[in-house]
Amino acid sequence: MKMNGSTLFEPIRIKNMELRNRFVRSATYDGCAHEGYVTDKQVDLYATLSEGGVGLIVTGITYVHPSGGLSKLQNSIESDERIEGLKRLTSAVHERGAKIAVQLFHAGREARFPESRDEIPLAPSLLEGDPYFKGRHRAMTEDEIWEVVHAFGDGAKRAREAGFDGVQVHGAHAYLLSQFLSPHTNRRKDVWGGGLENRLRIHREIYRDIRQKVGEDYPVFIKLGVQDGFRGGLEFEEGRLAAKYLAHSGFDALEISQGLRGSNYEETEFRTKINSLDREAYYRRWCAEIKKGIDVPMMMVGGLRSFQLMEEIIENNEADLISLSRPLIREPSLINDWKRGDRHRSKCISCNKCLEGLRRGDTLQCVQKRKKEN
Repeated sequence: MKMNGSTLFEPIRIKNMELRNRFVRSATYDGCAHEGYVTDKQVDLYATLSEGGVGLIVTGITYVHPSGGLSKLQNSIESDERIEGLKRLTSAVHERGAKIAVQLFHAGREARFPESRDEIPLAPSLLEGDPYFKGRHRAMTEDEIWEVVHAFGDGAKRAREAGFDGVQVHGAHAYLLSQFLSPHTNRRKDVWGGGLENRLRIHREIYRDIRQKVGEDYPVFIKLGVQDGFRGGLEFEEGRLAAKYLAHSGFDALEISQGLRGSNYEETEFRTKINSLDREAYYRRWCAEIKKGIDVPMMMVGGLRSFQLMEEIIENNEADLISLSRPLIREPSLINDWKRGDRHRSKCISCNKCLEGLRRGDTLQCVQKRKKEN
């Protein structure tokens, strides 16, 4: 039976987690943490999102190991001291009716360290002369790979203790697991490199370690980059097979996105000029193709702005859930608007000023909304 006149407001289950609707707030870095700890501003942000009607909130990137952080303004789950603060987030969300999952993350070669630490970021391989990345990095040792694998499992265990309803492994964009999956950045000659199954070994070992530490009943899903943003990297056919392997390995849901980033916005997950229906849902084909071969819930992300298009995607069985990021920065109560019958198109203009502000060290905000208010 359709609720509120739309399949988008029907409940859905991911393992034992029941969501009140099909809307996911896709993981969005907010720049509001302090030395990795939860702040009052974050609690308010997540409370507002839950009040706004979304079914599931995925936190911003939360690093599982000291070697994998991007910023002091990013959350950490790499030690037990973080649990109490994270409980504040989960409580604020649950009190307002939504579910919340933490996104477990390691930046790989993209990591940034405090100036006092003379560490070189970790990567699957040392790749000199990469036109898409100029930062220092070095190849991980076998022991370091296993240390990171166990850190993901430990992070998931802490997430369950903190009251999160599930965890999402970050396997997309420019970060460590995409670096392992892409043949562009993974040039290893051991069991962690070479063919697709070897390049996916770290993903599968992370899943096994998490499952051992949280039990069989806890939702564990993954955000997976299935194609790189440039030629010569991961191609979709391998990405499609990777998604199928990981679903069959036990992941309870998949969110489909891009792998390594290219050199401009059009070669990344941050595409701009989403000003017409044909520019929306830019990962729709990938998601629909992958869904044909798997039987776990699928989340579609990427430039979704129009309610009717989202409804069509769910009704066509191209995805099971709709993931939104930038629209909920502009309009945190967008889902409630739609539920009340106001089916206006998202006011987000995809200008990426929010992203550019975060890169300068600002906290998350919609610049266009702020201009209008001023």
